[in-house]
Amino acid sequence: MKTSITTKTETRVWLPEPTLRRLPWYLAHLSMLRRDGVEHVSSRGIADAIGVDASQIAKDLSHLGVRGKTGIGYEVGALERELRDYLGFRTGHNAVIVGVGSLGAALIRDRGLQRYGLNIVAGIDTNADLLGTRVGDIVISGYDALPGLVVDHDAAIGIITVPARYAQDAADRLVEAGVRAIWNFTPFRIRVPEGVVITNTSIYSHLAVMYNRIDSARQ
Repeated sequence: MKTSITTKTETRVWLPEPTLRRLPWYLAHLSMLRRDGVEHVSSRGIADAIGVDASQIAKDLSHLGVRGKTGIGYEVGALERELRDYLGFRTGHNAVIVGVGSLGAALIRDRGLQRYGLNIVAGIDTNADLLGTRVGDIVISGYDALPGLVVDHDAAIGIITVPARYAQDAADRLVEAGVRAIWNFTPFRIRVPEGVVITNTSIYSHLAVMYNRIDSARQ
């Protein structure tokens, strides 16, 4: 079948962060369309479903060299594959998680993360009662095992789900062990050397925004 998109995957395209954050929204909608048997969709069709302006969607996709075909739009399956490839969701990325409390354990058990390319291969905690126990298929280890686990599993990502006061120490240990990126779930703004990628996902910050908006709407 002739594809209705053109791409330029031979070279890596670096996107503005707002664009990069919108691409998973498009991907999620495309995946639903494909499961429903829809073969083509226009930027207007995507826009109506997810609430992003159609011109913005077209502009975002154009950064990847993706163009819809006049009168047909985008081929759903081809565009879904293109976005998965670009976002790295089709490639496995091994990660070590530090802090195996309720949140850390929930992330280990979340098999949905694997569909997006994240494989949590090891868990680290300082709680002696947890050492040697299992969460899913993961045996919990102490910090002394961290360097070996990172090397043995070729783990490029460290996930931090410890209490905030221990976040910087966890980050330092992960960087020393050789991870190249950190996903920080604490509200503490950790510092890392240049060249180490850091992404912050503070549940508490999102709650604060939500609560504030609720209170503002009541006034």
